[in-house]
Amino acid sequence: MIKVLRLGHRRGRDDRISTHVGLTARQWGADEIVFSGEKDEKILESQRDIIDRWGGDIEIRYTDEWKKEIKNFEGLKVHLTMYGLKIDDEIENLEQEFEDEDLLVIVGAEKVPRWVYTHVDYNISVGNQPHSEIAALVVFLDRIQDSGIREEFKGAEIAVEPSKDQKLTEEK
Repeated sequence: MIKVLRLGHRRGRDDRISTHVGLTARQWGADEIVFSGEKDEKILESQRDIIDRWGGDIEIRYTDEWKKEIKNFEGLKVHLTMYGLKIDDEIENLEQEFEDEDLLVIVGAEKVPRWVYTHVDYNISVGNQPHSEIAALVVFLDRIQDSGIREEFKGAEIAVEPSKDQKLTEEK
């Protein structure tokens, strides 16, 4: 089980990024995404609309108690930050632990409180330069699952038919 916690959504400022964090989590195999920060029903509705049309059974919800989400999670807790240990140096340890435990992946929006750094098992970087949390999430989820991209989603109304030169979709 993979849960993604999006810390600190700021309505208006982070709408597109938070939406894309959710899309990325769904595509790369997360079972649940939890948003925190300013509650934004539009983000939750957008995520549910994607699931309704494109399929999947990922749970989407909001919490105003993100510390409890981290404290109460039983499993491997990973915070993605450019200040963390390099993923290449830690991936074998992470893969071994993920075999036996559920995974909580934390991605921030605004400045992540120090508390997070001290209450996780790993602070991991996919690069030690400023970069997008979406990029960090996709690289991490892909690596931890050895190319964990999902191709098919249960309940999809629409499917993409891969094409060399045009957009093809199929209504199911």
